[in-house]
Amino acid sequence: MVFIFKLLLILLLLFIIANLAKALIEMVKSPDEDDEESEQPSMSHYLGKRVVLSALAVILLILALLTGFIEPNIRPY
Repeated sequence: MVFIFKLLLILLLLFIIANLAKALIEMVKSPDEDDEESEQPSMSHYLGKRVVLSALAVILLILALLTGFIEPNIRPY
């Protein structure tokens, strides 16, 4: 069960990185390629998805800590 939780967190982090990459591509795209009538989402769309996924990852970690599903390392050295 812990393996599935860790896999879920890794997938969330990968989606966060993918959304950051998509936002970067939208940011560096030249203005003449970007038509006002295009169906492509804007950079803020991808950044908004990143914020939501980051909040979901933090909430999942906090819930797992509070329920005892995962335990923090007391001595990290």
